[in-house]
Amino acid sequence: MRQRRETASASSKGSSSGEASEEESSSNGAEIRTTAYVGNPRRSSFVWLALLLIITYCCSSIYHYQFQSMPVPLTAEEAGKRGFSEIEAFKHVRALTQVGPHPVGSEALHLALQYVLTACENIKKTALWEVDVEVDLFHAKSGANHLRSGLFSGRTLVYSDLNHVVVRILPKYVSEARGQSILVSSHIDTVISTAGAGDCSSCVGVMLELARGISQWAHGLKRAIIFLFNTGEEEGLNGAHSFITQHPWSKTVRVAIDLEAMGIGGKSTIFQAGPHPWAIENFALVAKYPSGQVIAQDLFSSGAIKSATDFQVYKEVAGLSGLDFAYLDNTAVYHTKNDKLELLKTGSLQHLGENMLAFLLHIGASSHIPEGNSTESEEDISKNNAIYFDILGMYMVVYRQKFANMLHNSVIMQSLLIWVTSLVMGGIPAAASLALSCLSVLLMWVFALSFSFLVSFLLPLISSSPVPYVSSPMLVVGLFGAPAFLGALTGQHFGFLLLQKYLSNTLSKGRQLTPIIKAAVVKMEAERWLYKAGSFQWLILLILGNYFKIGSSYLALVWLVSPAFAYGFFEATLTPARLPKPLKLATIILGLATPILFSAGIFIRLAATLIGGMVRFDRNPGGTPEWLGNFVIAAFIASLLSLTLVYLLSYVHLSGAKRAIILATLVLFSLSLAVVLTGVVPPFSEDTARAVNVVHVVDATGKLDQGQNPISYVSLFSNTPGNLNKEVKQIDEGFVCGRDKTVDFVTFSVKYGCWTYNDTTNDWTEMDIPTMNVVSDAKGNGRITQVSINTKGSIRWVLAINIEEIEDFEFKDARNSEELISVDKKSSVDGWHIIQFSGGKNAPTLFDLTLYWRSGSTHNSDSPLLKLRTDVNRLTPITERVLEKLPRWCSLFGKSTSPYTLAFLTNLPVKF
Repeated sequence: MRQRRETASASSKGSSSGEASEEESSSNGAEIRTTAYVGNPRRSSFVWLALLLIITYCCSSIYHYQFQSMPVPLTAEEAGKRGFSEIEAFKHVRALTQVGPHPVGSEALHLALQYVLTACENIKKTALWEVDVEVDLFHAKSGANHLRSGLFSGRTLVYSDLNHVVVRILPKYVSEARGQSILVSSHIDTVISTAGAGDCSSCVGVMLELARGISQWAHGLKRAIIFLFNTGEEEGLNGAHSFITQHPWSKTVRVAIDLEAMGIGGKSTIFQAGPHPWAIENFALVAKYPSGQVIAQDLFSSGAIKSATDFQVYKEVAGLSGLDFAYLDNTAVYHTKNDKLELLKTGSLQHLGENMLAFLLHIGASSHIPEGNSTESEEDISKNNAIYFDILGMYMVVYRQKFANMLHNSVIMQSLLIWVTSLVMGGIPAAASLALSCLSVLLMWVFALSFSFLVSFLLPLISSSPVPYVSSPMLVVGLFGAPAFLGALTGQHFGFLLLQKYLSNTLSKGRQLTPIIKAAVVKMEAERWLYKAGSFQWLILLILGNYFKIGSSYLALVWLVSPAFAYGFFEATLTPARLPKPLKLATIILGLATPILFSAGIFIRLAATLIGGMVRFDRNPGGTPEWLGNFVIAAFIASLLSLTLVYLLSYVHLSGAKRAIILATLVLFSLSLAVVLTGVVPPFSEDTARAVNVVHVVDATGKLDQGQNPISYVSLFSNTPGNLNKEVKQIDEGFVCGRDKTVDFVTFSVKYGCWTYNDTTNDWTEMDIPTMNVVSDAKGNGRITQVSINTKGSIRWVLAINIEEIEDFEFKDARNSEELISVDKKSSVDGWHIIQFSGGKNAPTLFDLTLYWRSGSTHNSDSPLLKLRTDVNRLTPITERVLEKLPRWCSLFGKSTSPYTLAFLTNLPVKF
């Protein structure tokens, strides 16, 4: 009691000090509260490490649920007559792979074609009586495909003697059904290196089971469904082009759906849609397991992914809209021996089949179908482009570009209004704080890229392979992700220190605060500016994406709006006199929940696809630095971390977790590097092989006199970065490796490779060497040269024409004088126009070429006028031995521009 009176007395005596005492008390209280808050255990190392682990786990779980969870395969009994059975589709895939590799012109392709034809005839026999099933074995005449853009720009793709199986299913008593049809297309042929379980026997198997199921439906169908099983896709999309330009049913097609594979199995994902959004909108309505990402379409159309599908022909040549599906799991096996049945994931066929069956039945019964885009202006098409993405593979969001423009513009205007208002109210200090916080974002990018680039540059110098992570993609998390994370944290911390120093100077001119309170206020204010800088970063990206009409700009929208909403909900205050508080954990959790849900799976899928692509990264072997592939991976990961962690890292600077986080990151990097250096995990495995080519080359370039012997050798090269010393040591056939012998294969050049002259004069004769003879050379007002070309036994070849010397040309089949390529304006690549030819067994081998020279040509060029490579699917004794000794971690790699195992080279000089 006495103590209480003394306290009261003291208080009474101190009342004369009035406001000073109250201010002191308030300051002391704020000091105590601020000091206590700074040391809050919620900012401990344990909490932040746990938070990082939880976010990592959530990202992994989202990816697996969105892309790896598969439906249960159904048997024929479980699916019923009208359903889709993976077990039945799988039987077709197995049968097609059992014939082995079946490229165009091979006997194996004939067997595969006959199998598909027999299966279609059986579908016709068992079809419902109210349904007509028409089966056509279509033989395509010679043709030429000249695509304006993409992978085959600057080339003319010529074909001959191709065979396709075409099936049309339509309701028997709906007369108008024949006039409008839906095309479902895929290809039977494979490249020479694989039996093609994924690419694209899996697609053919699904189509056969779909055709069987649809043949049991009659009620509701209003139009025909055409299934095209084409050949020639792997040689330049020739099957699709020959059908569109030659088959009578093609004139009735209104929508085209293409099934493809860039890996093996997994969820078949839509990676191209449109131009008209009708197809993707209807797919989203009925698909049971929707999977599709507009970001994949953006990347594909930008040329970042060097590939092409039949969908380009349907869209560019026929003016059709539709959908392009692809299997994308395990892209490292693409076009290698590992595209095999054993790696086809259970449930993959069921996923695509159930989606397609529901979709086809829905649009087949629809009362409306688009007529195509040939009459629409480019402006109308761009407004109609669809923005689409799936959420966890359960629901697909689709809206049009016109709505996206309105939504994005609204968010952009509101964001700019908020920023302008806050800067006007805050004056110069606010503008300077924004500038410094943006500088911290820039420093994040610089340091994250620099740290990861340094590792990517050093890795080829210390590792047995420049890309040691291909067989174990998770290694990139430690090799590139850890340095990028450290760089991002370092860069932002420097920005934090600069911002803290500026705010300290600014506060010293304002309210009088004790040093402890001032230090705490400065730190907390800097933290808030760093968080807001993340929103500003995504706002800039949204503005750019909206301006260039990039579909995947919706990701910037999500990463901008959700964190900004969380900040406004938990942190915003209209009372400037209040002291700032540390950002709440609820702000970051609520702010990142939606963006992670929308994008975590997509980002991981993109990273996996990028890593798999390193197997075939070097399109001109030895033509790119060994570190370049690592730079691509490092740039992607560093950019991803800088974009997504900008919010989270702003919290770290006020916590005691920095040291623990840095230590954990260094441990992760060290362990990953140790795994690589010790070889515990090899760069390649039997199931994830290095892509190589073994070619017996007969080089007759410059040998105009047939009496001179051509040079013959075996060339070993790889599209996967790195030397071949380990491989040639195991092969032991006298190979010499280096950059001393550049081999020009017309479509690409081998600048680093290995070669041997051992036993290279067998199993080929002078009669196999192609010839190019000048028939006439008129040098009047305009020089015109007639050249006769004989490809001998080769029905697959490439010819390059020097466009710097030749203004135009025409190309004919010498047997019947059929014009294959007419005189018109030709595009070129690096000064050459490429003619790429493939055909069946009866394809022509004699051709007439008419060259029209440029008027200003000096005819003194060091480059040849014509370059020709002819391919033969034949194993000489030396190539057979090399292939038998090839290490198990290597696989032949095939594509339309790759030579076969026996290749002949010849040319025609400018001066002949």
